[in-house]
Amino acid sequence: MKPRIALFVLVFIAVLWWPGSTAWVAAGELSHTVVPGDTLWGISCAYGVTVERLMEANDLDSPLIFPGQVLKIASGSQLPVSEEDLRLMARVINAEARGESFMGKVAVGAVIMNRLRHPAFPKTVRGVIFQCTNGIYEFTPVADGSINLEPDEEAYRAAELAVRGVDPTNGALFFYNPQTAQDRWIRTLPVTAAIGNHVFATSVITNV
Repeated sequence: MKPRIALFVLVFIAVLWWPGSTAWVAAGELSHTVVPGDTLWGISCAYGVTVERLMEANDLDSPLIFPGQVLKIASGSQLPVSEEDLRLMARVINAEARGESFMGKVAVGAVIMNRLRHPAFPKTVRGVIFQCTNGIYEFTPVADGSINLEPDEEAYRAAELAVRGVDPTNGALFFYNPQTAQDRWIRTLPVTAAIGNHVFATSVITNV
């Protein structure tokens, strides 16, 4: 049974400003309240963290959990992003993952953050989003203009979690809809996750 995601912000989500208009997103602590049917493995998959990290963050001696138990979610390393970067991510998420589940939206944001960390991609959020390869934009919303649509609150929340290191894609650098994707190459990449209508994949080589 897939765990029901329950996000509790113990401190109101805030943006902490640093010199140069750089921000660490989300000062609040992410947690999950266990419901009947949850398993530590299922929760780890839903939030894109390992079972070991969950156990360490919650001082657990075994993977046994109980309904009502509140678990801290130890997300991955954060990268500093600006308010404009966060807005751009929310716009891409809103356009790319419209109609997808909340974690499906977080997954799209995670791909952006994974590319930001990867040496083969641009070193800024804006650079990643507007990257053009052989005359083709990497993200369809940039090409068709849907990136200009105003994102909803859920898209912003998904972007915030992605920035905080939540990654349900297991490190994916690409994603596609198998029902509509016409690129044969992307279908040859190792699949890391399938969430909703999207398949997430990584690269078999260092230089993409």
